[in-house]
Amino acid sequence: MSRISHQGLRLEFRKLLASSDCYHTASVFDPMSARIAADLGFEVGILGGSVASLQVLAAPDFALITLSEFVEQAARIGRVAQLPIIADADHGYGNALNVMRTVAELERSGVAALTIEDTLLPAQFGRKSSDLISIEEGAGKIKAALESRSDPSLSIIARTNAGTLSVGQVTTRIQAYTQAGADAICLVGIQDFEHLELIAREVTLPLMLVTYGNPRLCDNARLRSLGVRIVVAGHAAYFASIKATYDCLREQRNITSVTSDLSATELTHTYTRPERFQVWAKEFMSVDE
Repeated sequence: MSRISHQGLRLEFRKLLASSDCYHTASVFDPMSARIAADLGFEVGILGGSVASLQVLAAPDFALITLSEFVEQAARIGRVAQLPIIADADHGYGNALNVMRTVAELERSGVAALTIEDTLLPAQFGRKSSDLISIEEGAGKIKAALESRSDPSLSIIARTNAGTLSVGQVTTRIQAYTQAGADAICLVGIQDFEHLELIAREVTLPLMLVTYGNPRLCDNARLRSLGVRIVVAGHAAYFASIKATYDCLREQRNITSVTSDLSATELTHTYTRPERFQVWAKEFMSVDE
């Protein structure tokens, strides 16, 4: 197989955005998974922020992974990738100036696109992890991302949470990010097709939808008609790898007790130990009134 350049992969991704079809991402987390995804015919892959945190740190998705750690993992994948990779760049690892650094580093790693979300991260103690920054700050981050990229074929995708806002608030954010110059809009928290239709009618850019496997959003033809070009159903492949590793090592040790037969979700919880971080957060981040 001939090697495809980073720019070539970025142009391939732009073709996906400009098409009239709907493509489902492969969850890629290391060079091997990227090669497998391309060999199986996936058109696009995604390196999730939560997956990178698990793979690199064995830590829960509490915005603990650093930009350099994330970029290193993206670069390992970028060296071998034969399909466009979307990088979930979270909030850009800080303010608008941090976003500029994030874009510069991820562009060198070889990703074809990256998402910048308007979530308030790291989450403040006692607040919801779905709290959002202001529209003005969100738009500023998109403008900063565009200013920082050297290769105009790198796609900058603005992400927002449609599950925590009214339809009007969501469309206002989408319009602001569109005016800021985003190449596409990524939505999380869409409940069903009726919800999507109310929002999609106001969108002029290609849509990327994070569904987490929502069964009420499984009609590809309907997704296509509403402008959805990229669908992220989740990261089942990564969690399957955790389960397979556990089962293989358990068998090697001849551990057969029923209580040891944990699901991928239970294994992730067991080995990332989120309770420790919650205790530390309460001890070091809470403020007495």
